[in-house]
Amino acid sequence: MLLKQPVVDAINAQVVEEFTASAQYLAIALYFERETLPELAGFFRLQADEEHGHAVKLLDYVNEAGGNPVIAPTKAVKNDFSGVEECIQLALDQELTVTAQINHLVDVAVENNDHLTRQFLQWFVTEQLEEVATMSDLLAIVKRANGDLFRVEDYLARTPHPEAAAAGAA
Repeated sequence: MLLKQPVVDAINAQVVEEFTASAQYLAIALYFERETLPELAGFFRLQADEEHGHAVKLLDYVNEAGGNPVIAPTKAVKNDFSGVEECIQLALDQELTVTAQINHLVDVAVENNDHLTRQFLQWFVTEQLEEVATMSDLLAIVKRANGDLFRVEDYLARTPHPEAAAAGAA
């Protein structure tokens, strides 16, 4: 096996976070569908797919490196929301948390002198910049729209999203 057990354990723990994020984004998408906000719903369905892909990428890495990938139960997700801003703030907070978790994974790799995993995780480090920036921008747009959700929908309809291209390629 190319990986030390603490690295495998840390990656398996992150898999839970990624699958939980996927489920949370799906819950948000379903809320937006109930609210008849198709652009927001579609955006968060793509986000859910992307987070699912992140989990699978981690599992495949552990498997390929000779470790034992584990699919554990996800954490509970929020299903009831007071409005759009709450949803986007939750998503931003989640991305900030995941950023800290990915940084911790890199720390574990470094502590275990695991240059292979450190290199593999660099993709996730870069990805988190995009994720946080996207959610920060969306939250700013929602706040500026001041309740005019058609403006938010229009923004999403006009703005290309890298995750849409990535989801289509995955």
